Amino acid sequence: MDARERDARERDACFRGIGVWLQGELRNTPRHRRRRLQTCLQICQWLRKKTRGPPPWLNHLLDQEGAPFAHPSGTCPRPAWPQTCCDCCIHDTKRDCVHRVLMFGSKDTNIIDNAETVYISSLALLKMLRHGRAGVPMEVMGLMLGEFVDDYTVRVVDVFAMPQSGTGVSVEAVDPVFQTKMMDMLRQTGRPETVVGWYHSHPGFGCWLSSVDINTQQSFEQLTPRAVAVVIDPIQSVKGKVVIDAFRLINPQTLMLGQEPRQTTSNLGHLNKPSIQALIHGLNRHYYSIGIGYRKSALEEGMLMNLHKTVWTEALTMPDFATEGQRNEANLKKLVSLAEGYEKRVKEETELTKEQLRTRYVGKVDPKKHIETVGQELIEDNIVSVSRQMIDKEASVPAASSDGLDNGKANGASNGHASGGDAMDEDL
Repeated sequence: MDARERDARERDACFRGIGVWLQGELRNTPRHRRRRLQTCLQICQWLRKKTRGPPPWLNHLLDQEGAPFAHPSGTCPRPAWPQTCCDCCIHDTKRDCVHRVLMFGSKDTNIIDNAETVYISSLALLKMLRHGRAGVPMEVMGLMLGEFVDDYTVRVVDVFAMPQSGTGVSVEAVDPVFQTKMMDMLRQTGRPETVVGWYHSHPGFGCWLSSVDINTQQSFEQLTPRAVAVVIDPIQSVKGKVVIDAFRLINPQTLMLGQEPRQTTSNLGHLNKPSIQALIHGLNRHYYSIGIGYRKSALEEGMLMNLHKTVWTEALTMPDFATEGQRNEANLKKLVSLAEGYEKRVKEETELTKEQLRTRYVGKVDPKKHIETVGQELIEDNIVSVSRQMIDKEASVPAASSDGLDNGKANGASNGHASGGDAMDEDL
C-alpha cells in the first residue's frame, strides 16, 4: 500500500469518525439546537466526497511521519487504526471539532471593534441630504470618499451622486464606468481619497438594509472588507436631527459558530436603540450598526452658524407688491367667510336649547377666535408694510435734496463766474 492510498484511507476514516460523533451528538441534543450540528454534518459529508488528500486542518490529528499524536498532554500515542485515532481526538482532547470543520481553510483575522466610528464631514452630510430630498419619492444612491484612519476610525470627507435610482426599497447596482470617470475627475480637482463605502436614501421608511442592499454591500466588501453602507431618511430628518445610520454585514461563519461579530475593548461610544422595523429586516442578524460622529472645525462651525443668522436690516426689506396684494386679498376673503359663519352661529344659538348647544359645536372651528387672529395678522402686516414704505421714502428724500442743493450751488457758482467774467470784459 503506497503513501497516497494510506492517506486517503486515513482521511476517509477521520471524516467517518467525525460524522459518527456528530450523529451521536444529534441524538443527544434538543431539537431546537440541532440545526448547527446538522450543518456541520453536511459539511463533513461534502468534504469526505470532494477533498483530495488530507485537509490542512487535520494535520494536527494525523502526523504523516508516524510521530506521536498531537495530544495536548503529549502522552497519547498514535493508535494503529485511524478510526480509533479520530475517536481519541474527539473524546479525549475535548476540542471543539465543529469549530475546526467550519473554519476550514481560514486564517486568524482581527475582529472589528464595536468602538469603530464613522466620522462624516458637514459637506458630505449636506450633500447627502440635498441629494436624498431632490430624489423624493425615489431612492437615490452615491459613493462616499474618505480614508480608513485606523481600526477604530473611518473618515468621510465628501460624497458624489451616482446615476441610479429605485422605486422600491432598493436601488440598482453601481455603474463601474461612471465611478471610474468620476474618480479620475475628482483626482484632477485635488480629491485623492478612496471609496470607503456607499450611501442611499430610504425616503420615509427608516434606516435598514433590504436584500438587494445586502447584495450591493457584499460586492463592496469583496473589494474593501471595511466598506460602510450609510442609509439616510430625508423625509423624517428635521432641523437639528438627521435620521441616518451606518451598517456593515456580519460574517456568516460567525453566525454559524454563534460568536459575536464584534469585540469589545473599550467603553467608547454608546448604543442607539434600534427600531422595530430594522430588527425585522435583519439588524444584528445579517448586519450590524456602526456609530456615526460629526467632526467640525472652528471655521466650518462658524460658516454653518452664519447660514441662518438674522440681521436687523431684514425687517426693512420691501416685499413684492403683487405678492403682498394677493395675500391681503386672501385674508380679506377669509375674514368675510368667517364673519358669515359667526353670524350663522349667533342665529343658531338663539334657536337651540342649552343641551343642544353643548354638543352642537364640538370639534368645529370657532369663527370668533379665527376672526380675531386673521384680523390682527392683517392689520400688523399692513402697518409694517406702510412703515417700511415711509422709512424707504424718507431715506431716499435727503439724498435727492442734497443732490439738488449741490446742483444749485454748482449752477450759482458757474453763473457767478460767468457774470464776473462779463464785467471784467466790459471794464477792459
